[in-house]
Amino acid sequence: MATAESYLKPEVIRNVARLDLRARFIVEGFLSGLHASPFQGFSVEFSEHRRYTQGDDTRNIDWLVYAKTDRYYVKKYQAETNITGYLLMDLSESMAYTYRQDLTKFDYSICLAAALSYLMVHQQDPVGLVTFDEKIQASLPARSKRSQLGNILALLSRAKPAGVTDVARSLRQFAPMIRHKSLIMLFSDLLTDPDPVLDALRMIRFAGHDIIVFHVLDEAEVNFPFDGMCELRDPESGQLMTVDAAGIRGDYLDAMKQLRDRYKTACRTIGADFVELDTSMHFDKALVEYLSQRKARF
Repeated sequence: MATAESYLKPEVIRNVARLDLRARFIVEGFLSGLHASPFQGFSVEFSEHRRYTQGDDTRNIDWLVYAKTDRYYVKKYQAETNITGYLLMDLSESMAYTYRQDLTKFDYSICLAAALSYLMVHQQDPVGLVTFDEKIQASLPARSKRSQLGNILALLSRAKPAGVTDVARSLRQFAPMIRHKSLIMLFSDLLTDPDPVLDALRMIRFAGHDIIVFHVLDEAEVNFPFDGMCELRDPESGQLMTVDAAGIRGDYLDAMKQLRDRYKTACRTIGADFVELDTSMHFDKALVEYLSQRKARF
């Protein structure tokens, strides 16, 4: 019998067409120990009793009532401050890049988004999805119904990264669509001028929304493992450049570190989370580690 861990291997995930399976194995296999919500703002309070019906969670049975009445009753709870989540997915062509990993940056981001969607829906937190390149391409309003997970996964499975992106413009276009205090989860490689992006993130944060930036890069973009003379192509502009890998490796790595440090420092200043990821990391373990750290802070 296959274990949850076996389904999380990249070579297996690549052949699994149903994203809901990916999400279920990640969440149920690795987040089962996180009993409390990792999202700030979620809590529940006791509402009332009702008769037990087949399919109810037996953990909610009130055994004191059973002892008095010899009947099964379950405790009903209601959410006090459910938080609304929005997944923002970058569709730029650069997100389709992979050097030697089984998952592209886009595939990796989909796995993260699928798991987070599953988690939020099962916590009865509304969650929505927005895909964008130069502007918003598709959006699903936030819902907490179980059917919402299928809607999100269907849209993600149809999405294809292509063309150029404008992260800042898309964030500004999205901002007026948020009607309530929400948790904004951005998935992007952010290979663009950081100033407009950070300005847009500040605007959203100062409007009272929580922000998590998942900065997803390919392993090669982080480590620059190339040797000799190599030809590099900008996937969005098509521009080609022939370089001596050894000669520019140091400058490249310094520039990439500066870019990430810029985003990290700015996000910390405005109270947003900045999560550094690359496609060599097991996305399930990276997600668990981040959510555990976030839960510990609140």
